[in-house]
Order: sequence, then C-alpha cells, then structure tokens
Amino acid sequence: MHPRKVKTFTRAKKNGRKFLNPVETPMGFLGMMPKVLVLYLRNKDERFPRRPLGPFRTDSRVYERPPTSGLRVTWLGHSSMLIEIDGLRLLVDPVWDKRASPFSWMGPKRFFPAPLALENLPPIDLVLISHDHYDHLGGETITKLARLAAIEKARWVTSVGVGAELRDFGVREEAITELDWTQSVIVKSERSGAELTVIALPARHFSGRSFWNRFETLWSSFVLKGNRHNIYYGADSGMWDGFTEIGAEYGPFDLTMLEVGAYNELWKAIHMGPDGATQAFAAMGATGLLMPIHWGLFELAPHAWRQPIERITELADKFGMKLWSPEPGVPTEVVAGEERRSDWWRASHFK
Repeated sequence: MHPRKVKTFTRAKKNGRKFLNPVETPMGFLGMMPKVLVLYLRNKDERFPRRPLGPFRTDSRVYERPPTSGLRVTWLGHSSMLIEIDGLRLLVDPVWDKRASPFSWMGPKRFFPAPLALENLPPIDLVLISHDHYDHLGGETITKLARLAAIEKARWVTSVGVGAELRDFGVREEAITELDWTQSVIVKSERSGAELTVIALPARHFSGRSFWNRFETLWSSFVLKGNRHNIYYGADSGMWDGFTEIGAEYGPFDLTMLEVGAYNELWKAIHMGPDGATQAFAAMGATGLLMPIHWGLFELAPHAWRQPIERITELADKFGMKLWSPEPGVPTEVVAGEERRSDWWRASHFK
C-alpha cells in the first residue's frame, strides 16, 4: 500500500472522531426529517414496482470463459457488481440481503432476488467495499461470503475504519486492506496472476450504520486499473469540483460508474442523481461509457423507481453521452465505444 500525491487531493481529515467531506457539505439530518415525511406522504409515484420484476438469473457457466474484451460486468442491482477486468475478478459492494436495513423485518426491501446465488459465485480475487451503509455493505451477505470457498483467497479492500465492521462479520483480519483517500494497493490474483491497482479517492457523502456513529468510518470512490482497462467506481457522492481533477489525474476511463438513484433536492449534496451524474461525467471528460448505478433495487427516496434510468437516458441522448446499462444479472462485455441499453425496466415489459 502506498499513497499517491495529487494536486489538491489529500488524505481524509477529521474533526475529533468524525471524518470530513472533501468540501463543505451541509447535512441537517434532524431538520430534514419532517420535510422528508411530507414528501413521502404527498408523493403518489410508483416507488416500489407494482408488479414483480424479472426473474433475473445469471448463468454462472459464463465465468468459465474469460471475456474476449478483457472487461465484463455483471450488474446485480443497485451498486452490487461482479467485475472481470484483465484477468482479475472482483465483487463490488455486495448486498444479497433482503433489506437495506439493520432490521430483517422492516426497511427498504429488494425489488427482486439476487440473480446469482452466493453459492454459485466463481472464485473471487477481490471484494471492494466503498463504505458501510446498508445498501453497500450487507451484514448477512458479508457473513456468508466470509465462509465461502470462492472467497477464501480474496483480498478485501475498503475505506478506513470499515475493516473493524468486516471483522465483526467474520472476515479474516489478514485479508483486509483499508485505504485512505489517495492511497492505493496492488491486488494480485493467485488464480490467474493478474494484477489490479485499486486507488481510493474522495467522495462527497457520509457513513454510519446508526444515528450514533455517522462519519466515524470513511467513504470513498475508487479507480480500478488493470493492464488494459481503467474504470472508475463513484460509489455514493454528491456533485463536487473534484470530478474534474479525478478525470484529469486518473482518466480517461473505459467505464465510469456513477450513482443516479436515491436522490432528492433536499440531499443533493450527498447524492447527485441523474443530472449530477451527467455533470460529473462531463467534468471527468465524458470519455468511454457511462454506467448508471445505485438504482433499480431499493426504495430509498420518494421518486418513482424508474425515474433515475428514464432521466439519465434522456440526458444521455440530449448530450450525446454513451450509456452502458445492461439487464440485471447478465454478464455483459464492455467494448470500447459500444453502448449497451437494456429496456427491462420499461413499463411495457410488465403489461
């Protein structure tokens, strides 16, 4: 592990026990709650699908053959993905839990079951956890993964402070690497010998698995650089000027994964939404393909569940951005310059 210096990015700063965002970020959790309640009470949009989605199923036999392009992504819904990049295989923010919640009996429930059963996972070289929110770190999922033979030789890479939570769920301490912003680690696959450089970068968000420990662990975005491909995983973030520098210092990217869902004007500082994702992609140079993430699986905001993908599709057409959005559970090759637009989410599919 080694830090890399850039023009303005630094390691994360703290105020006492709490990490700070890279720019001033108003939060106002308690004052926001009455306004959020009113939004939910007044909003009549279809926030949870009225009809069952899918079924979506991943044919795990696909993983027996490496991707021809060298880069293949299986989007499992929201921000969970299985990425194959230049001979290395990683899981990103895995959540197989039925709810994005500390409770098994209440909280945001999945729109559809995971397309790929945990026991059918191929051998994994790296598990990447951006931060500790329930829709990115599923406790039941991590507990099961920690016992799986397919994960036995995997390196777990996460943000500072999250390692303790992973250990609580059964992950071996020696398998965990925590990164601060601007730090990186090279992960080598024992299976293939391939190497991947993982670089942690700032994001404008927050952390915590309760009201009492917010900001006490770090949150990050990540650059994933193989020997042929370079991709960016934005995780959760509001829009901020740092995207310009990310593109300049670490781009161009073959695939840029940016959040488009669970947003609202009240909390745009920490969730960018489709319009913010469009701005961020443009600030990073608008090279390669834009993959919308953080949508389509949980009801986490008062907008219609289809609204994020509808809006980002509209914006991509307007600004000539190449969208890459496959069907859940389908291992899909990423080919330079080739868009991928699945319309599985359209209302016409459920009539």
